[in-house]
Amino acid sequence: MSKKSESACESCVHHNADSLKKLGVHTDNFDHVLAIAGNPNTGKSTVFNALTGLRQHTGNWPGKTVSRAEGAYIYAEKKYKLVDLPGTYSLLSTSQDEEVARNFILFGKPDVTIIVADACRLERNLNLVLQILEITDKAVLCLNLMDEADRNNIQIDVRSLSKDLGIPVVPTSARYQKGIPELLKTIDEIASGKIVCKPRQIKNVPKKILKAVTKLSQEIESEFPEIPNSRWIALRLLEGDTRIIDALKTGEFV
Repeated sequence: MSKKSESACESCVHHNADSLKKLGVHTDNFDHVLAIAGNPNTGKSTVFNALTGLRQHTGNWPGKTVSRAEGAYIYAEKKYKLVDLPGTYSLLSTSQDEEVARNFILFGKPDVTIIVADACRLERNLNLVLQILEITDKAVLCLNLMDEADRNNIQIDVRSLSKDLGIPVVPTSARYQKGIPELLKTIDEIASGKIVCKPRQIKNVPKKILKAVTKLSQEIESEFPEIPNSRWIALRLLEGDTRIIDALKTGEFV
């Protein structure tokens, strides 16, 4: 087969139901919305580029000076829109980056959130992972930079980590495309409901606060039946988060 005919065949959507077709910035008429989040310097942009074929980030979030990047790809005959969130260490909304990332996961309600973590600095990255899992129950941990972890003799029990977190964990070396096929398959199975995530939430909360959270969470669910993260919202309300208070007043959660 000639290079020309091979290229044309590979670009066909129906060439292989499980193959990846990178669509770059063409993000119209998508089936699923994905968010990609993570600490700075975890290779998040490399994962984003590996999926979409993009090499540049352009544009800003509405009303913000924070850079914004969107891309798309087709996998298993479904079109995915991928939104690259700003790299942050937390979602406490103490900076524009944190506010943008948190608000998109909360209000944008992505079908799957891809959390990219540095395999060499996993403990540091888990703070953000746990915060995200308080907001959404549809996530996959992309354990990136596994090549560097191997060079530093760092071994990670991926199966135990997945069990502890309650979500799939996929080891990758995105710069070499290693693990990307497995990541694509996992994303597709979460989005389609084949994989049901059961995130492990933080439980070492004082009894008085836990009681208040439970009561407030029930009231939130009564007012907003379709909301998936009433416990996290209740915690933020008790902390006096003005952004969440405003969102409830304006019905932004609906």
